[in-house]
Amino acid sequence: MQPTATVLVYSDNAHTREQVRLAAGRRPAADVPPVEFLECATLPAVLEALERGGIDVCVLDGETAPAGGMGVCRQIKDEIFRCPPVLVLIGRPQDAWLATWSRADAAVTLPVEPVEFADSLAALLRTRLSVGA
Repeated sequence: MQPTATVLVYSDNAHTREQVRLAAGRRPAADVPPVEFLECATLPAVLEALERGGIDVCVLDGETAPAGGMGVCRQIKDEIFRCPPVLVLIGRPQDAWLATWSRADAAVTLPVEPVEFADSLAALLRTRLSVGA
């Protein structure tokens, strides 16, 4: 059995979570392991999953309410020891500065464009897995 990478997907919108799963597919690039998704619709669920460990990359929806993905990103970067890399989904390209403020490792715009998303996710997985975290 081949090892898998776990991707946490945080959004209060089931359609957005589905877009992420479909864009990444089973394996976002040939040189990264297959991915499994852990979907979270609330901030407490995200924090609980990160405390349990085993998350390789987080994908956070910046448009989620009441706790938006960018604020959640900043919070987990401060609070989670060895926080996994974070990819933030932003509503507009002009929001890229907010993704920087949140300390996200990458950002892509909504709606999710499959090639751009898969490339960004694969890059974060490569970084995470090469560090041996």
